[in-house]
Amino acid sequence: MVKAIVGANWGDEGKGKITDMLAAESDVVLRFQGGSNAGHTIINDYGKFALHLLPSGVFYEHVTNVLGPGTAINISTLLKEIEAMEERGVPRPNLLISERAQIVMPWHILLDSYEEERLGSKQFGSTKSGIAPFYADKYSKIGIQVCDLYYPEILKEKINSILEVKNLWLKTLYGAQPVNQDQVYDELLRFGERISPMVGDSTSFLQKSLKEGKRILLEGQLGALRDPDHGIYPFTTSSSPLAGFAAVGAGIPPYEITEIIAVVKAYSSCVGAGPYVTEIFGEEASMLRERGGDAGEYGATTGRPRRMGWFDVVATRYGSRIQGATCLALTLLDVLGYLDEIPVCVSYDFDGNTTQDFPVTPLLSTAKPVYKMFPGWKCDISKIRKYSDLPDNARKYVEFIEESIGLPIKIISNGPRRENVIIRD
Repeated sequence: MVKAIVGANWGDEGKGKITDMLAAESDVVLRFQGGSNAGHTIINDYGKFALHLLPSGVFYEHVTNVLGPGTAINISTLLKEIEAMEERGVPRPNLLISERAQIVMPWHILLDSYEEERLGSKQFGSTKSGIAPFYADKYSKIGIQVCDLYYPEILKEKINSILEVKNLWLKTLYGAQPVNQDQVYDELLRFGERISPMVGDSTSFLQKSLKEGKRILLEGQLGALRDPDHGIYPFTTSSSPLAGFAAVGAGIPPYEITEIIAVVKAYSSCVGAGPYVTEIFGEEASMLRERGGDAGEYGATTGRPRRMGWFDVVATRYGSRIQGATCLALTLLDVLGYLDEIPVCVSYDFDGNTTQDFPVTPLLSTAKPVYKMFPGWKCDISKIRKYSDLPDNARKYVEFIEESIGLPIKIISNGPRRENVIIRD
C-alpha cells in the first residue's frame, strides 16, 4: 500500500506532524523531490526538530527512510543533520540513499546566492540552498550522481569539465573567486566514504517492498502552488511537489499510489516571494503569526517570519485538484481560537468580476479576496480528541472548508504534539 502526503498550498501547511504520525504506521518513508531548501517541523519525546533532508520516518526504528532519485542531496547538510539528531539521543536512522540521486555542489550554492543578490528587489525569495542551479544542471545533463563518488576518474573528469564553465560564470558575471576543483574532488571522495554504508539501489528496494506488501509513505516538500508547471511561476521551487511526480521521484509505478493526502492549514502562510491574495499585515498578521504552531510562524529552514493570510478556498481547491488528493488533513485549527470572527476567501474579485478559478500569475497579482465571515469558538480546543466534542462553530468552519474543497477532511491537527489530533472516520 502506497500513500503520498503533499501540500495543497504554498508549503508551510504543517506536513511535518502529519507525516510523522503516518510514518509510525509505515514500513518505508521516502522523500521524492527537493533538497534542504525547506523543512518539516516535528515535535516528539526527543524534542523539537526541523528536518531538512531526512525523511520524517527517522524517529522510528522500524522504518526504512529513503532519499529517492528525485532528491537534491547536500551531503554536508545531511551528515550534520544525522549528527545533530544523534547528539540529542535519537538512534541513528535506517537510511537508504539512492545511488541515482544527484548532489548539490558548492557552485550551485554560490550561483544561487550571487544571483539573488544581483536581482535585488526582483529576487524570487530563494533560500540560497543551490536548488535552482542544481535542477538546471540536472536537466542540462551536467549533474553529478551519488554513484559517481565511487568512480574517481569519472568524478574528476566531470568536476573539471563543469568548472571550466562555472568558474568563468562566477568570475565574469559576479566578480567572484573561482571554485578549486581539487578541493571539491577531495571533499567528495571523503563524503563518498562516509555515506557509502547508506548508498544503494533504492529502485530495487522499493520494487521488493511493493511485492512484499510493505506500507510505503511518499513525502513531498513544499506545496502545489510552488510547482513549476502549475504554481505561481516564476515564484516556485525547481522540482515538482505534486503527487503525480512522486512515482517518478521515487521510482515506483504511478498506479501503486492508492491514497493522496493533501495537507492544508486552517488559515494560510507562506515563506518566499510571489502573489498571495489573502495576505494580511501589521498587528493582525503578528497576532496570527505568534500564535501559529509551537513557536510561531517562522520558516523551518530560513527562520524568516512567514507571510500570513486567511484560508483561501480558491487556491486550496485548485491545489488539491492538481495534487489529485483523495482526502485532506487540516492543521492548526486550534490557533484560530482567539478570534471573534474568522474570514475565509471564497472567490477573487477583478474590478467587479468575480471568479472561483485560480488564475495565472499576472492576473493573480491583481486579485482581491472576497470574504465570507464565520463566528469564532473563543476557546482552547487542543485537548479535544473526538470531532463531535468540538464547539459547534469549529465544526461549522471545518465542514464549510470540506464542502468548498469537495474532499473529506479525515485528519484534524489541533495542537503541536502528536497526541493533538482528531481522526474522522
